[in-house]
Amino acid sequence: MSKRVLCLLAEGFEEIETLTPVDLLRRAGAEVVLASLKPERLVTGRCKVTVQADVPLSDVMHESFDLLFAPGGPGVAVLRADGRPARLAADYARAGKPVAAICAAPTVLADAGLLTNKRFTAHFSVFDELPNALAAERVVEDGLLITSRGAGTALDFGLALVQRLFGEKARKEVAESIMA
Repeated sequence: MSKRVLCLLAEGFEEIETLTPVDLLRRAGAEVVLASLKPERLVTGRCKVTVQADVPLSDVMHESFDLLFAPGGPGVAVLRADGRPARLAADYARAGKPVAAICAAPTVLADAGLLTNKRFTAHFSVFDELPNALAAERVVEDGLLITSRGAGTALDFGLALVQRLFGEKARKEVAESIMA
């Protein structure tokens, strides 16, 4: 059975942080569902790249996925204001499922109450809000949480997600296939 990943898309998402991990996960065999927070499926990122989501989030909120993924960028403000991403993150953690966030998206994990006594990293722009973020770490895994710093670490982050869902062998195969 294929692993399923729910990727949250909000206006202003960071394209590299979203599409790089999605691409790597799909290369590994995951079914990645891009879910728009708004009813419309076309979502525009911070660099004005418009992506067509697979579905509105409301259509898949209660489906079963193996991992929740929140990308960063200015769209994190939309994720936080919406409230559903933080509730989903808390639900996934309670169910023993991994939650991944990159860039400013670890603030969504903080909203969900998931960062207490955990190791994590984030983009330097949210260090005032997340003073315990590990600034020097590219990807940090602590239990169910997988966090990363930003666009420049998206490849490492995506490969970490592949490894979490499919193991080290799959991670190596995907990395070799893209010459990483």
